[in-house]
Amino acid sequence: MFQIGELAKRCGVTADTLRFYEKNALIKPAGRSESGYRLYDEENQKQVHFILKGKDLGLSLDEIKDLLEIKLEATEHSCAEVKAITSAKLELIDGKIHELTKIRRALKKINDACCGHTDDDATHCSILAALE
Repeated sequence: MFQIGELAKRCGVTADTLRFYEKNALIKPAGRSESGYRLYDEENQKQVHFILKGKDLGLSLDEIKDLLEIKLEATEHSCAEVKAITSAKLELIDGKIHELTKIRRALKKINDACCGHTDDDATHCSILAALE
């Protein structure tokens, strides 16, 4: 068992991050020392790595919390429940990509129409005109 500073060091996060995860019920200390310090174990370390990998995939903390709960009670859940969470995230990402593609196309159109001369003042800038 080790204290919060050691877990933070092992996981490459701050102690404040771990306290935030605990406050939001993503992790729970394995116990407390006689003097009241939080104590963590290897399982907590695995949970923090799970959280960090989930964040790297763009999952929200609520989604990660749901996945952690499923993982902790895996025999009570199905793989379909897990896939439903990631499928919903993929749909959300696809929607954002679609919107960003539309925005990029429109921005590129007005950007390409601008002469971009450094000698001209911006009085007749086509980008500014397009935004009116």
